[in-house]
Amino acid sequence: MIFRFSLYGFLKNLRFFEAFLILALRERGFDFLAIGTLISIREITTHILEIPSGAAADAWGRKLCMVGSMSAYVACFLLLGAAQSFAPMAIAMVLYGLGDAFRSGTHKAMIYTWLRSQGREKEKTAVYGYTRSWSKMGSAISALIAAALVTWSGNYASVFYWSALPSFLNVVNLASYPKALDGGCHGLKKGLFAATWQTLVDSFREFKNLGPLRRLVGESVAIEGSYEVVKDYLQPVLQTAALTLPVMAATPAVHRTAWVTGITYAVVFAAGSAASRRAHRWESTCGGNEPATRHLLLLSGIVLALVPVTLIAHLPWLAAGGFVALGLMQNLWRPIHVGRFDENSSEGIGATVLSVEAQAKSVAAAVWAPLLGACIDASTANSEPLSPQALWPIGLPALPLLIAWLCRRPAKMAPA
Repeated sequence: MIFRFSLYGFLKNLRFFEAFLILALRERGFDFLAIGTLISIREITTHILEIPSGAAADAWGRKLCMVGSMSAYVACFLLLGAAQSFAPMAIAMVLYGLGDAFRSGTHKAMIYTWLRSQGREKEKTAVYGYTRSWSKMGSAISALIAAALVTWSGNYASVFYWSALPSFLNVVNLASYPKALDGGCHGLKKGLFAATWQTLVDSFREFKNLGPLRRLVGESVAIEGSYEVVKDYLQPVLQTAALTLPVMAATPAVHRTAWVTGITYAVVFAAGSAASRRAHRWESTCGGNEPATRHLLLLSGIVLALVPVTLIAHLPWLAAGGFVALGLMQNLWRPIHVGRFDENSSEGIGATVLSVEAQAKSVAAAVWAPLLGACIDASTANSEPLSPQALWPIGLPALPLLIAWLCRRPAKMAPA
C-alpha cells in the first residue's frame, strides 16, 4: 500500500500550473487584489466545507470522498484553462476548494488506519514523510514539464488543461483502494446526515476536552496558513530575477521566465522531497516532535521576515533562496506535525480532526491573500515590469509565526 499511497501523492502534485499560477493570471489581466480574491474564494470554499467533508469521510467512507475530490479537480482545471474573466475563474476556484476540502486530512487518516492495521504506528513520521516526498517529486517533475509546455505554446493556458489528466488517473487509483481503509466510520446505515452529525459531535467534543489539539491547530494557522499564500509570490520574484540573467538575452521573456521558474521550482520540490523523507531524522536530532517543531517555527519566522529586506535591497536571487529555505522547512514540519495530531486524537475521527486543522489554515489564507494583494497593488501602481521592492508585504505573516514561537518557548525552571 505504501506504493499506492505514494502514487496518489505523485499524481496529485502533477499540477503543471502550480509554478505559474500568478503569472498565468497576470497574463490574463488580473491585478494582485483580484488574484488574492480568487485565492480567497478557494480558501473560503475549503473553509465552509472542510469540517463537514472530514466528517463525511469518517461517516460515509473515505474512499468515496477522495474519488469525489479528484473529480472536482478535473472539472476545475479544465475551467481554469478556458476561463478569461473573473466569474468563471471564481467558479473554478470554488471547485478547487471543493476538491481540497474533501481530500485534506482524509488520505492521511487512511495512511494511519493502514499503519495501525499493520502494527506499525511508530513509523508514522517516516512513512508519511516518505509518501510526501513522492508528492514533492511529482511537483518537481511537474515544474519542468510545465516549463516545456509554456515554451512550446508561448502562453500559460495549456498548463491548466494538461493538469486534468493526472487527476483523472488518480480517480482510478483511489477507486481501487481496499474498503478497510475507510476506518471506523459510522456507515451509511445510520443515514448520511445522521452519521456526519454524529462524527462532528464526537470531534468537537474531543477538541473541547483536549487543549493540545487546539494548540496544534494554532501552530498550523501560523506556519502553514501564511505560507500557503506567500509561496506563490516566488513567481514574480523569479520573473524579475530572470530579466537580470546575462544568458538567454535573445530569448523571449516568457520563455526565459518559464525555464527559470520551472527549474527553480523543480529544485524547490526536489529539495522538499528529500526534506520530507528525512523529517524523522530532524525529529530525532532535536529530541522529539515538540522541540523539532518549535525550532522550525523560529527559523521560518526569521527567514520570512528577511525576504522583504532582500527585495528592498534589489537582491531577487537571494529572496528566491529565502523561498527555497521556507519550502524546505515546510516539508520538515508537515510530517512531524501531522504525527502530533494522530497522537492526540482517536481513530474514529482522524479525518475530521485533520479537517478542522485544514479549515483553520484556509481561514488564515483567505484573510492573508486579498490583504497582501491589496498591499502589493498599492506599492506597484500597476507598473510593469513588477518592481521587487513592491513585494515587501509578503513578510507580514512572519509576525504570527514569531508569536507562535514565543508561546512555545519552554518554561524556565523555578529557582531552588
